[in-house]
Amino acid sequence: MIYSILLFVFAGLAEIGGGYLIWLWLREGKPYLWGVFGGISLALYGVIATFQSFPSFGRVYAAYGGIFIILSVLWGWGVDKKTPDFYDWLGAIICLVGVSVMLLAPRQ
Repeated sequence: MIYSILLFVFAGLAEIGGGYLIWLWLREGKPYLWGVFGGISLALYGVIATFQSFPSFGRVYAAYGGIFIILSVLWGWGVDKKTPDFYDWLGAIICLVGVSVMLLAPRQ
């Protein structure tokens, strides 16, 4: 399970970081190489996610969506210096519960 969690975190950081680099390039006038590295990071995200051991693409990506929300809140707090409020944390917790149900529920 630790391996899966680490893959979710690495994939999330690659996606958020890549999107952020492209945001900085297009919205804040950073050099085009920021966009290039952002694109590479986004491609890396797609590759990292394929290493998950869960057999269903849809389930992995749906569960990843919940992890992405939590990482996005943390990214905004740590990088953009936007302190999450109660509802940000509540939403992130709800997403984490949903991810846990999707990945850990007993199936036949």
